[in-house]
Amino acid sequence: MRRTRALPPWFSLFGMLCLLGAFALAQDAQKGDRIPPGSKSQQGEPTFRVNVRLVNVFTTVTDSRGAPVADLTKDDFRLLEDGVPQTIKVFEKESAIPLSIAMAIDTSPSTLRDFKLEVSSARKFVHSILRAEDRLSVFEVTENIDQLTRFTSDMKTIEHGIDALHTGPGTSIYDAIFLCSDALLDREGRKVLVLITDGGDTTSKTDYNSALRRAQQAEAIVYSIIVVPVEADAGRNLGGEHALIQISKDTGGKYYYAEGERQLDEAFRRISDELRTQYLIAFYPTRRVSDSPFRRIQVELNKKDPEGRPYQVRHRAGYYTAPARSQSP
Repeated sequence: MRRTRALPPWFSLFGMLCLLGAFALAQDAQKGDRIPPGSKSQQGEPTFRVNVRLVNVFTTVTDSRGAPVADLTKDDFRLLEDGVPQTIKVFEKESAIPLSIAMAIDTSPSTLRDFKLEVSSARKFVHSILRAEDRLSVFEVTENIDQLTRFTSDMKTIEHGIDALHTGPGTSIYDAIFLCSDALLDREGRKVLVLITDGGDTTSKTDYNSALRRAQQAEAIVYSIIVVPVEADAGRNLGGEHALIQISKDTGGKYYYAEGERQLDEAFRRISDELRTQYLIAFYPTRRVSDSPFRRIQVELNKKDPEGRPYQVRHRAGYYTAPARSQSP
């Protein structure tokens, strides 16, 4: 059984240097950007080649009540990259595409009061969401990040992983987002991170920007379930909550607050419903050269609900042009 440990203190600087180096190497014909200066193909006129990478945009559409909308067609959507309209090459309803789910549960002392409720709701979610073609891995979040099970559809293995959860010192939320996303990076299909936590980060070696970047590189959809027993509790980490909210938005996911078992069950139910009614919209970028390693995506709808009210559209904020490589131990 593989263990994924918390990041060492020197990782942030090392990781940044690696990412910068990877981006520099990625500016070649295969990735669709300018060919490096000094190469034979740049003797004389500058040479450019078309980016052939298909960009997937998993999109969730909900009505004014927050219910998923599942009856839209390709013609109802308009797709833009950095404000430039793109041609939709692939359009599918997502209920049939396999899921890879990293379920990360914060078991630090601050969550001890609601630990049994979290575990009970997580069990219900696993039984409701998982199909034979799907895979789920259980992660424990304390000072370290431990991967308790491999990605599997075997319910007994998952149950044993949930049973193995135990409390530990500290809470490394940003490390959890980074390492769970890293574990999802090379997997096929839809990739989802479900994080159950009270929102307080106390021991991460990774910072917010690195965690968000890794989630975006992995194309992971982040759902944050923020467990807040008492809404006015003076000990709440509002900064941590806001960070989770923003990461969820930027990856096309969503955040939920839960004060007890009923709210936890409802949050898991909504996540399950959404994952069964997503759309896949894919395109080949029309631009041959990237002015930035990150390109922004915008999905618009040409259709409103029967009462003339706009639908809500969620998707990842954009994508990195240079592919990432797994950095897990």
